[in-house]
Amino acid sequence: MASVGLLYVGAVLILNGLMLLGFVDARAAAPLNFFVGGLQVITPTYLIFTADGDANTILAASGLYLFGFTYLYVGFNLLAGLDGTGLGWFSAFVAGCALVYAGLNFGRLDDAAFGVIWLYWAVLWALFFVVLGLKREEWTRFTGLVAVVAGVFSGAVPAFMLLTEVWDDYLTESAIVLAIVFLASLALAPRLRGPQAPAAEPAPELREGAAPPSHRADVPTARPGTTTTGERR
Repeated sequence: MASVGLLYVGAVLILNGLMLLGFVDARAAAPLNFFVGGLQVITPTYLIFTADGDANTILAASGLYLFGFTYLYVGFNLLAGLDGTGLGWFSAFVAGCALVYAGLNFGRLDDAAFGVIWLYWAVLWALFFVVLGLKREEWTRFTGLVAVVAGVFSGAVPAFMLLTEVWDDYLTESAIVLAIVFLASLALAPRLRGPQAPAAEPAPELREGAAPPSHRADVPTARPGTTTTGERR
């Protein structure tokens, strides 16, 4: 069940990354954030209620709420023109939790591939904190790229591998490939840092709470993702 949600987490991360890069209008991205955010709240609630007290199931489901609340928060910010500071500081909390989940996957859950994925999510949500919580807008384009990479390689690809039941056959190989891809994307930071082009300038509704201009196709807000700790989605 959670693997289905992971697939759509990949979709929303790609969309939000493209928004940060200036290719998607902010208000146009809001509906998918609501759809996926709602899914990532309903799914863990169902898993917990049907876990019959199993600690590992509850632990795995708990991570989903972090991302479900993030996406819902993003949707409200985009439609209501709220300042992004609150979302930024919540993203710092998510980043810290992601580090714990990464450690649990490397150790208790014996899933190095998802351990690598959780580390990348920790980096992504830390970037959301930098852009929104600390107002360091020069990191916006780089954060958008990391979100797109996360959508493909931490969302869509693992989801299809889980749905086709081949994930467990390639845990070691997946961990190595994912680590290489993620490190390569992070190496682009120096090239993508700096002021955005005019078409991708951060939308004022995410900085000062101004009313969102409907004609713009630029917006940097944190949106991110995703899934349960080490759970076979």
